[in-house]
Amino acid sequence: MAADIPKLIVSVPTQQLADDLAPVPDGVEVLVWDMTGPAPRDAIDIVVPPYMNTGAALARLDGVRARLVQGQSIGYEEIPATLPAGNAYANAASVHEASTAELAVALALAAQRRLPAFARAQERGEWMPGFAPSLADRRVLVLGHGGVGKAVAARLAPFEVELTHVASHARDEDGVRVHGVDELPELLPSAEIVILTLPGGAATRHIVDDAFLSALPDGALVVNVGRGPLIDTEALVDHVRRGRIRAALDVTDPEPLPPGHPLWALPGVLVSPHVGGDSSAMRPRIARLVRAQIERMLRGEPPLNVVVEASSPVGGEL
Repeated sequence: MAADIPKLIVSVPTQQLADDLAPVPDGVEVLVWDMTGPAPRDAIDIVVPPYMNTGAALARLDGVRARLVQGQSIGYEEIPATLPAGNAYANAASVHEASTAELAVALALAAQRRLPAFARAQERGEWMPGFAPSLADRRVLVLGHGGVGKAVAARLAPFEVELTHVASHARDEDGVRVHGVDELPELLPSAEIVILTLPGGAATRHIVDDAFLSALPDGALVVNVGRGPLIDTEALVDHVRRGRIRAALDVTDPEPLPPGHPLWALPGVLVSPHVGGDSSAMRPRIARLVRAQIERMLRGEPPLNVVVEASSPVGGEL
């Protein structure tokens, strides 16, 4: 019967996400498709790929008529090269910003207050008091003024830091002075902590190179919650080995960081395994976003967060 034909078909990669979406509006059919096998339909209105390995999964869309591909990550630099022609792709802006910003601040605090050293001392049963630099009163430069950068800045405000915002171009935004990347040579010599929240891609690859690191003062801390290739790893290893720079990294290049890599063992380096968005905040927020896309499509409204449309790449927000 015509009444039984769904108005909208949505595929999600896990039963968990399907359960989190419930109840869905009348006329919406939710299918579980992890994109490791053939598509369950020739036409799917909204396809949600798996959280990890999205690029590989997108090959399964070849021959599928999809109105919107809704990613679960903010980053999308690899998507234009892997998304079959004719598909629109929306990223997961609004899902991971808070969680990633939490981790950025946690990494900065852990590195500043010597928490890794205290954790190792605890394993040895050793009481090891000692001086540590504060986060308070530090000059902190946040490189990237997109969703994550703004969330990091908001969380740093109560820590009484001297905050500098830097993005691709200078501007005044919501009462905040945002410096352009062309100003970095003047800004870096006074930056005690640099937090990277930039997207990946050719425009930002190795933005943190030997010259960038050399401009920082001795003992500066570099925190990366953006993308691993933002940093020239060879240059970073050199500066850390010489005791010039410290690093707290949620993303690395290469990634995963292979066994035996110098970054694992160098004093002054703290590594977390790309878990910025991997927290309890993700489940309700991705469900809320997918539900919003469903409701907008039912109302005939354009989807949120479209970053690739008709296979045309759009630059990431800095």
